[in-house]
Amino acid sequence: MKLLKNEKGLGNFNFPRPIQTRDNSITFFNEKYQESYHSTTIGAIEEAEKKYVEPANLKENSVILDFCFGLGYNSLAALMKLPRVKIIAIENDKEILKQIQTIEVPEKYKEKYEIIKQVAKEKEFDNGKIKIKLILGDAEKEIEKLNQQFDAVFFDPFSPKKCPELWTEQIFKNIFKLMKPNAILTTYSCAKEIRNNMKVAGFTIKDSAPIGRKAPGTVGIK
Repeated sequence: MKLLKNEKGLGNFNFPRPIQTRDNSITFFNEKYQESYHSTTIGAIEEAEKKYVEPANLKENSVILDFCFGLGYNSLAALMKLPRVKIIAIENDKEILKQIQTIEVPEKYKEKYEIIKQVAKEKEFDNGKIKIKLILGDAEKEIEKLNQQFDAVFFDPFSPKKCPELWTEQIFKNIFKLMKPNAILTTYSCAKEIRNNMKVAGFTIKDSAPIGRKAPGTVGIK
């Protein structure tokens, strides 16, 4: 894990602090939750690709819920895979959205990350093929207001230990109702309690391939 100094346009990070990950993409350390937004033992963008997008079995014109948008890497990874996609994202942290504008991603991601930067600033993007809406608010409350049906859900809050209110049985029930038949939820956690909450909500549970550590992530299928 490499903590970066406040230089090269990265700004004043009393909160959050930037960290360079293995694939040279940047993540941040959140002082409130005392956690980084992504794994620091693998690449932050690589984690988005391998833990979220690849297990989600996405197809063109998929409708995706990005639950806890963060730096937008999960949505970015979806944009890299799909020429046509609709994404609804939820995030409550204005500060991390500001920091998106400071990030320089590896060259092959730059074009699509400009879309993420626009979304972070304008809260929406629509070019006829790619449509993204960013909802700024409390995920617990905002999820209850949605009536869209989703093909996939990227579930990416801080850890159950640090942010237990977003890993409850009720949260998973609310998300389950918004998913199409056979839709897939992907997340990094494989904690027994979390999987039990997902099962009670109605999900069929499978492992995603481990990356960067021995434990797998979780795939929940409706």
